[in-house]
Amino acid sequence: MGDTGRTRPVSPRHVPRQEIPRMPRLALYALVVCVLAVAAAVVSFARGNLLGIVWVLLAGLSSNMCWYYLKREKDRKSVTG
Repeated sequence: MGDTGRTRPVSPRHVPRQEIPRMPRLALYALVVCVLAVAAAVVSFARGNLLGIVWVLLAGLSSNMCWYYLKREKDRKSVTG
């Protein structure tokens, strides 16, 4: 008898598939290096070794590289459509 405000459930076969965004390979490698460098820094500082400072710097560098490659891929996709 009229509109109740409810919407019909959409069957799964009518829902368009969404593409899973893939991480660029260089960004993934930089992320792995970042995680490993953080782990190495923690272990190094726990053992009382000040060489952990180098690992922290490497983690910062690789983190920035990861963000750069992710942003570059996002910008590339927005330009090409």
